[in-house]
Amino acid sequence: MTDTPQRPRPLRVLAAMSGGVDSAVAAARAAEAGHDVTGVHLALSANPQSFRTGARGCCTIEDSRDARRAADVIGIPFYVWDLADRFREDVVEDFIAEYEAGRTPNPCLRCNEKIKFAALLDKALALGFDAVCTGHYAKVIVGEDGSRELHRASDMAKDQSYVLGVLDDKQLAHAMFPLGDTVTTKEEIRAEAERRGLAVAKKPDSHDICFIADGDTQGFLASRLGKAEGDIVDESGATVGTHEGAYGFTIGQRKGLRIGTPAADGKPRYVLDISPVTNTVTVGPAAALDVTALTAIRPRWCGSAPSGPGTYTAQLRAHGGETEVTAELVDGELRVSFTEPVRGVAPGQAIVLYDDTRVVGSATIASTTRAAAAAV
Repeated sequence: MTDTPQRPRPLRVLAAMSGGVDSAVAAARAAEAGHDVTGVHLALSANPQSFRTGARGCCTIEDSRDARRAADVIGIPFYVWDLADRFREDVVEDFIAEYEAGRTPNPCLRCNEKIKFAALLDKALALGFDAVCTGHYAKVIVGEDGSRELHRASDMAKDQSYVLGVLDDKQLAHAMFPLGDTVTTKEEIRAEAERRGLAVAKKPDSHDICFIADGDTQGFLASRLGKAEGDIVDESGATVGTHEGAYGFTIGQRKGLRIGTPAADGKPRYVLDISPVTNTVTVGPAAALDVTALTAIRPRWCGSAPSGPGTYTAQLRAHGGETEVTAELVDGELRVSFTEPVRGVAPGQAIVLYDDTRVVGSATIASTTRAAAAAV
């Protein structure tokens, strides 16, 4: 495989501009490379009048204005597209439903899959654009036969290929990530933005979940699902505390359990299981979180599906490390075994498989097998 070659003609590129520094620099680099770039800001918030003060997202009205100013400096056309209804249905409501079912979703993956590289890309292609450009740190590598592969960014510290693992062949064929080859620090990206005259050079990064402005996920869920008091139990079934909604917990959680009875060994307890049917949360020792295998559903491949069992590395969280696994597709489900037990694996999370730096594909974790417990 070779790095993406320079095409003989400039591409018509739609640059998704969140109002942050990464997407602004990505759009500037695409334009500098000779492509015909148009900037677009996605209006995703149900309340776009909310400003960034106290917020932690990337889709406020102030962010839209920052994106417009960046586009003006770059010298490209700029539009705002309203995808709030689609975002609410495919990302926000999905997020709430997953937590209500006792699972732990990743809304960033869902947004990339359903919004940026589905709704946005479909509209871009219909309008005659060749590619969608974003500020993600990942690489697209093109083979001599024209096939495309998604790889980790040159700088592992900034790599975002995990949240792009949901992209399929069609989406990958029209994706552009100008920051993927950059082996620089974030401060150097900010310095580049400043050299280009982009006012977002010093703007703080967005973080946490963009549609939960104050970062209080449990409060957000409670406002949508209401309080539902239930028991917190230990592995024997004995009640050790109460909660106001099982949806407010995630597998592996330690803080915020409000358990009045200390464990017999005096050690901290962690969330082991969440049962929306009985509205109970089960807690236990850290060792009980050790997962040796899992089953994942709805696999999506960045290329052809594996033909048989294979050895890969896997990433289980957006900012998590790699772990060695063997994986096989069986009756449409991904069966994964870990070389060494791992902790903090929750149904609803995504597992992304890698062959060295290449993204093989991703799937949604449906169940786990633990070293010291039955399948969850």
